[in-house]
Formats: sequence, C-alpha cells, structure tokens
Amino acid sequence: MNKIHRTPLYVAMLTFFSLQALFAQIPPGYYNSADGLNGTALKSALNSIIKGHTKFPYSSGGTDVWDILKETDKDPNNPANVILIYTGESVNGAQEYNNGNGWNREHVWAKSHGNFGTSPGPGTDIHHLRPANIQVNADRGNKWFGNCSVPHFYGGVATGNYFDDVKHLWQPRAEVKGDVARMIFYMATRYEGQNGEPDLEVIDYLPANNNTADPVHALLSNLLEWHLEDPVDAWERNRNDIIYYNYQQNRNPFIDKPEYAQLIWGDTATTSISYESLNQPKELLKIIDMTGREVRYKSNTLLIYIYSDGTREKKIIIE
Repeated sequence: MNKIHRTPLYVAMLTFFSLQALFAQIPPGYYNSADGLNGTALKSALNSIIKGHTKFPYSSGGTDVWDILKETDKDPNNPANVILIYTGESVNGAQEYNNGNGWNREHVWAKSHGNFGTSPGPGTDIHHLRPANIQVNADRGNKWFGNCSVPHFYGGVATGNYFDDVKHLWQPRAEVKGDVARMIFYMATRYEGQNGEPDLEVIDYLPANNNTADPVHALLSNLLEWHLEDPVDAWERNRNDIIYYNYQQNRNPFIDKPEYAQLIWGDTATTSISYESLNQPKELLKIIDMTGREVRYKSNTLLIYIYSDGTREKKIIIE
C-alpha cells in the first residue's frame, strides 16, 4: 500500500522564506496600467502586462520544464524533493518520470482543451504546470474543475480529492483548491488568441463533449468559490516570484491581487450607488457572458446584464 506523505509545509515556511528576501514584493508599478479597471478592460490590461513572457521547452538538454519545477515546487523541508499537487507527497525531484516510477508534469488547464499539447507557450507555461503523482494525474485526466462528492483514493488512501465521472468533474484537495482556481484564471487572461496562441476562456457551464478541443475550461462559479475558500498563501507567492525573477519574467496577477478575479468574473461590481439612483429608471448598458465578454442578448443562456445605475443582474431569460 502506498502511504501518502503530507509534508508540514507551514512548519518550515518562516525559515524558508526568510532566505527569499530578494523575492519579497511585486515590482513597483507592475500593475499600474490596470488601476481602476474592471471587467473586460481589466482582463485586457492584465493580458498586456503578462503576455510575451520568456518561454522554455518542455523537455531538452538545457533548462526545461522539469528543471524549473524542481525549483518552483521544491519541498522546503527537503530541497532535493518536489511537492506533488494532488497528493501533497514529497518525492525525489531528480527522478523525474523514471519509467513511470517517479513523477510527471500536470497541465492544470488540461492541454486537450485548446489542443495546445506541450508546445512552447501554453504547453510549457510554468504558471499552470505542477509536479504530480503519475496515477493521480491520470485519474484527473482532462476533467473539468468543479464541486463533487465521490472521494478519490490512491493505494487505498484518501487523497483529499473528489471526482464525478458522470459530470466529468475533479475537485482538488482543500489545500490547493484556490491554487487551481488562480492558475485557471491566469491561463484565461494570458492566452487571448494572439500570435497563433489559443484564446482560452473559463466558462460556467459543462460542455456536452467532455473531450472537446475547444479552448474552454469549466466551472467558473466553483472556481470563484475555491479562490475565496483557499486564499493565497506564502507558498504561492514564493512560487510566483521564482517564476518571475528566475524564468518567465511574468507574474500571475490573481496571486498578487486576488481581488482581480471578482472584478473580472464576479457577479457584482464594487460600486457606490446613491439612494436617489435606486429610485430612477435604469437603462441597460450592455450584456456580458460569464467570461466577461460583451455579447448580444440570447435566450435560455446565463448572462450578466449591466445597467446605467451601476447595478448588475445575473439571470437566464427562458423562452
């Protein structure tokens, strides 16, 4: 029976991060162009900030994804090891795949949803690649992310993950639910169909085809919940800094500024509305879908209606 070792990360965090003083803060002015924005304008501004990052190969004789993950996901209690995302195991980093006896590289945004494989860019972007237990990674496959209730076991031990084969859903263990959400938000913001890259969108419905190559990933409403339930921690901040300073030269905005997720995809905007305005007729300004894109009215579809008084309404009009 395989015993899953859960490394007590927080015990070592104070010592570990005291050595990371160089990576203590967001570069001054990094997000200045996004100040005061929300919705599609904010998403577009963030894309302009984080696109064009330095790319590394998936596998090569030089620095590649294997090498970078050994740094970004290093076990602070044992620097020779990496922490696996879905199990919390600490395993020997040098093993790499090792004929199926080591670990492998999980594309958190399933690479089949967008059909980008391991090509430089989305296929090798460290912000959504994590070391994983090979079997557990296979069990997740290309499932959408969402709430489910069937416990997942590996070697007879509950991993803390849950799944739903009928709905094709995977729910990561509680310690990384927020991490997963923020990685999905990053991918949907970084990749907007420029320069031959896919236009990735996070959606709030389950596609009829579980294996669709369409560049979409579900389930937005649950991901927003997880983002709040599992807030950003020191592990994520340190990982973000290593990727920025040592490798890709871009950051995950949803780690640095978690409020961005709500400003882009949330149900309501942070708006000051006077009592008088509530008693005035309101005009529909525009309609956006659950990705924050402006769309035309469509019946039987969940959409967000934005009004002249600053209010928003999320609804389905059945016809």
